[in-house]
Amino acid sequence: MTFDWLAIEEALNTAGCAHVPGVLSGAECAALAGLYGQDGLFRSRVVMARHGFGQGEYQYFRYPLPDRVATLRETMYGPLAAIANRWQAALDLPVRFPARHAEFLARCHDAGQLRPTPLLLQYQAGDYNCLHQDLYGEHVFPLQAAFLLSRPGADFTGGEFVLTEQRPRMQSRVEVVPLGLGDCVIFPVHQRPVNGTRGVYRVNLRHGVSRVRSGLRHTLGVIFHDAQ
Repeated sequence: MTFDWLAIEEALNTAGCAHVPGVLSGAECAALAGLYGQDGLFRSRVVMARHGFGQGEYQYFRYPLPDRVATLRETMYGPLAAIANRWQAALDLPVRFPARHAEFLARCHDAGQLRPTPLLLQYQAGDYNCLHQDLYGEHVFPLQAAFLLSRPGADFTGGEFVLTEQRPRMQSRVEVVPLGLGDCVIFPVHQRPVNGTRGVYRVNLRHGVSRVRSGLRHTLGVIFHDAQ
């Protein structure tokens, strides 16, 4: 799958997220979802209801990451870093991101952010994920991605990806992204620049998953900064 990064950047700038269909094949989705039961691959498991995060659960991978996850994280980072740096400049923020993911991870690790953040999420009927931001420490990469590993309407119903945008002095805007099997959504971790009548201003974003009505839903989340 070749990403159209110009189209992705345009979608991020206009809609606040970019929907990229068919990044992963059905076989790749099944293989990744099948990793959920392999405890040795993960550093921790979170039951959302215990923390008020929603219902359902997720597990963070440990290093070394599975090959497909590591490849996605590595290959997507460079083009996203270029977009992120343009956003940083537009928002007049001083931090810039290196072109290579290894260099950015070194920055995270030097600051004590040593724990990998890519994760697998599992939802059953009645589960949902409250609106949130994946920050994890001082060093935050502004963009992240999620990949749907299950078939809507066949493996599960409901469970839509939801993004909310809180605009200054305005009501919040909601975006619902209709993902299919193997589709990717790229979206801001916490803020993005928006052009207004008085120049560029920043809006805050949160993301989540609506209630799963039936079945079983798996998602791969790719976050580019590590956690403390």
